[in-house]
Amino acid sequence: MTQLYDQNFPHLSPVWSRIFPIEAERAEGSYIYGTDGRKYLDFTSGIGVTNTGHCHPKVVAAIREQAGLFLHAQINIVVHQPMLQLVEELRTIAPPSIDTFFFSNSGAEAVEGALKLARSATGRSAVIVFTGSFHGRTAGAMALTTSKTGYKGQSQLMPSGVYVAPFPYAYKLGMSEAEASDYSLNALEELLVSQIAPHDVAAILIEPVLGEGGYVPPPAAFMKGLREICDRTGILLIFDEVQSGFGRTGKWFAQEHYGVVPDIMTAAKGIASGMPLSGVFSRLDLMKKWPTGSHGGTYGGNAVAMAAAVATVRAMKEEKMIENSAARGIQLQTGLRKLQEEYPQIGDVRGLGLMVGTEFEVDGKYQKSKGLVKNVINAAEKRNLLLLSCGTFDSTIRWIPPLNVTSEQINDALAIFADSLKEAVK
Repeated sequence: MTQLYDQNFPHLSPVWSRIFPIEAERAEGSYIYGTDGRKYLDFTSGIGVTNTGHCHPKVVAAIREQAGLFLHAQINIVVHQPMLQLVEELRTIAPPSIDTFFFSNSGAEAVEGALKLARSATGRSAVIVFTGSFHGRTAGAMALTTSKTGYKGQSQLMPSGVYVAPFPYAYKLGMSEAEASDYSLNALEELLVSQIAPHDVAAILIEPVLGEGGYVPPPAAFMKGLREICDRTGILLIFDEVQSGFGRTGKWFAQEHYGVVPDIMTAAKGIASGMPLSGVFSRLDLMKKWPTGSHGGTYGGNAVAMAAAVATVRAMKEEKMIENSAARGIQLQTGLRKLQEEYPQIGDVRGLGLMVGTEFEVDGKYQKSKGLVKNVINAAEKRNLLLLSCGTFDSTIRWIPPLNVTSEQINDALAIFADSLKEAVK
């Protein structure tokens, strides 16, 4: 570590967990370069943020150009061109009914905004979320998060009116996908009779691929069932696409895998290749029910971040990153399933595109695999591959490479993973 690190790191709040002992100097594409000269293959993408890779030249150029024009223009005062350009781009990739956009800075802000919109539009207050959910760490978003109690710390006085239904996590439930779908839909229907009446529920909020909770795609039948319940009861359906959006699953948005369109959706992470930007996307008829001035934000839709987002979407289109995400995801899962045949500790391999989870078990129990997962991740870091865990019990390794990752880089990662498994399961 450098002297700068040694003198100043102790003054960074320890509330941030620290996974790797790395002081980064620069990054490019799929690699991070440490100040010690090491080169890391980064399959974390800053937790699903740098979808175009680190420092994509088109995104960097857009940031530089915009920084020379102006850095900040508050939307209540003026509307800047990057914002209008991003709306134009989003209208080409979002479902046609999702035609109106609000911008903020982080995923948690977008989730809070989406709930505020749903409550304004329906005149109802309650919300239903699912087991394993992660929606943020601000007060309202934290109340919606169920993946780990640790995210809430001592903050137990949170907004009320949140109800939790079971997510159709087939592997954990020990069911087929069809059985898990039926079980979870039936439980939701019972919740709407036993705990909260539909006429009091503003929204059902779900990640179309469970993120922090374990990288679990729900069955399509379940998602269609949610849409039917919402249509029947007047409850709004919100998809939290903060982690699964912008090509991560091999589609622009994960919802496309199910043929289901939400009433409201949130976006962040991959939208601007690392610049802070998020959004609440919905229909104009719903947005009109959000009273003018009742929501806002000083930095929402920052001009530089918006310019980065425009360049991000255009680069994804021009370089066919969505298609690459789908193809490399198949390659990755194929390689992981081959390793699963050799290592019975790998209980499940699942995912969509380049949002892939590898769940481990010890003595047949995923609840006991946290230590093994940590050892695999540490062994991979020693070999210059960066991976992250997720899940309530940290039983899953999540694979989040950039969407422009190459076939060779996938093979390199699989080879390192194989060596790391061999070391960790001795």
